Amino acid sequence: MVLYDPAGMDDVSTKNGSAGFFPCQRELIALLESLVNVLFCAKDLDGRYVEANSAFVRRTGAKSKRDVIGTTAHDHFRTELADLYTEQDQEVFANREPMHDHLELIRRSNGDLGWYLTTKLPVGANDDPTTVVGLVSVSRDLQSASDASLKFEQLSEVVAHIKANYAEQIRVADLAAVAGCSEDQLERRMRKVLGVSATQHVLRVRVEAATRLLTETDHSIAEVATMCGFYDQPDFTRRFARLTNSTPAKFRAAGGSFGVSS
Repeated sequence: MVLYDPAGMDDVSTKNGSAGFFPCQRELIALLESLVNVLFCAKDLDGRYVEANSAFVRRTGAKSKRDVIGTTAHDHFRTELADLYTEQDQEVFANREPMHDHLELIRRSNGDLGWYLTTKLPVGANDDPTTVVGLVSVSRDLQSASDASLKFEQLSEVVAHIKANYAEQIRVADLAAVAGCSEDQLERRMRKVLGVSATQHVLRVRVEAATRLLTETDHSIAEVATMCGFYDQPDFTRRFARLTNSTPAKFRAAGGSFGVSS
């Protein structure tokens, strides 16, 4: 399976995804176009986008797919974000292993903060599957999944408990007790409904609270860390940066602004 035909990159139809990839490429891309809450892109070894769906194009701020195909993350995102995405790609290429469920907090096109789970898979050459020629990536917006939690009474209670107690120590065992099930059952239900583990959900609630405190109050970063349930300021800074691609200090200085996922 190949991502694209390098000899045809100058041809508009190929650049728009009609050649290469695999036999059902046209059908797959058409399917991905219908998933408005899923960002899809494919990249070659040089980090150039060789395919993308409309949802991803909107996230880059480009007017059309033509403005994305053949470009790289550095053409669309802040340097520190593009560097991070490139580092992720290179790790996938080097290890020949997928990157599963990387949780990120980004700002949607309407200005709202949103959580995404990103998965990146290496793609092997058609004539030699052991040779990596690029990768495919999907980022799933968890907004609709979070709304779905209201349909499950037990998980709704867990979500409410986390929201009310995120500043305190929260153990998975405690959440399982709230839900009235085992820890394994809770984890399965959390992933099915919210798309993340119980621990990931606790972390994202804490980070969301921190973004509000950083932009709406004058509390020091150390105070924000304590108020949001983090062990200390270094722990807060490390976790916040991993999820938002920005340190708390930079996030506050920018007035709560950061980039979008690639």
